[in-house]
Amino acid sequence: MSRTRVVSLYSGSVGNAFLIQTQSGTILIDAGKNAKKLCAALEAAGVCPDELDAVFITHEHSDHVSALPVFLKKHPLPVHVQNASAYRLACEPSVEPWLCLHPPLYTEQVGNMRVTSFQTPHDSRGSLGYRIDIQEENGEIRSIGYATDIGYVSREVEEALTGCQTVILESNHDLDMLMDGPYPYDLKKRIASKRGHLSNADSAEFAARLCENGTCRLMLAHLSQENNTPDTAYDACVSALGSDDVLIAVADPDGLTELAWED
Repeated sequence: MSRTRVVSLYSGSVGNAFLIQTQSGTILIDAGKNAKKLCAALEAAGVCPDELDAVFITHEHSDHVSALPVFLKKHPLPVHVQNASAYRLACEPSVEPWLCLHPPLYTEQVGNMRVTSFQTPHDSRGSLGYRIDIQEENGEIRSIGYATDIGYVSREVEEALTGCQTVILESNHDLDMLMDGPYPYDLKKRIASKRGHLSNADSAEFAARLCENGTCRLMLAHLSQENNTPDTAYDACVSALGSDDVLIAVADPDGLTELAWED
């Protein structure tokens, strides 16, 4: 029986951290908010911080890395990050010794997980998604795709996520809520741009294509708390899929959201 777990510790504009755990490895993708909240979330998920094998960083924005300086003082572990995003972390004395620097495209093996990066379109110095190919005890390969903070679905994103049985995908904003909301016009433009964040409509359209190619579990992530609601994102995705054969979860911005893993 598979012992793989996919858990959003929290996901949203304020902070992001995802846990992926198998029978032979435990990793985080991103480590936002702060060390106290990260440790509390790990404890709530039944994981000791010292069980972690590695952290994989998508990009250098604070909602993805802000917990690391304090967290690594007590729980040192490898932090995998591409060179372009490392400048912010390299300035932190508690973080710099643990940085594992990479080109944009790289692969790391952690237990039975093969973690492969791919580039994503976002307004940071460098932004990545990850595909995690897991070799189960019976020899079967199962794949998890992770892509948040993407302004649009690029060819690289589409190729990396197609064929993944499980996908964590950004569904950041409802476009009408964004445009009618209180944000300054320049910020609205940035969010809706091709280097901003993925709208519910674009996320749902892409989700439908993924599900035509084998995706059967989806977690909608990085929702804006000002320009979206969980029900709005969920309904857009369900409407695009036109089927209830796909398991869909919406990541909580402040608490755990676990995506059931079926054998």
